[in-house]
Amino acid sequence: MYRNIAIYKYKYMGITKSEAFSTKQNEIATLLKALAHPARIAIIDYLLTVDSCICGDIVNELPLAQPTISQHLKELKNANIIQGSIEGTAICYCINPETISKMQTYFEMLNQKVHKKCC
Repeated sequence: MYRNIAIYKYKYMGITKSEAFSTKQNEIATLLKALAHPARIAIIDYLLTVDSCICGDIVNELPLAQPTISQHLKELKNANIIQGSIEGTAICYCINPETISKMQTYFEMLNQKVHKKCC
């Protein structure tokens, strides 16, 4: 019996079933997942205070080791929240305004609909 349950879960439930949702829903979920860590929020906050920076600048600002910062930068970059350009031997990071605009549009729509339908 337990084997049948395991097979059902594997075959029909899948890991995330992301294909069952719209591209927009998947995109917003990816962005929110990438932001769902306080260190990543701190990185974003720092990048908002400077025009651009390298990983070493962030290491000097946050109480985390360089490899940890690099991993968080990688997650933010993979979600297209930040972008980086190579300058010599370093990568210079900045906020991707297009992605921020997408999130802003989503949250504005959410805010409007909540206020219209909430009791």
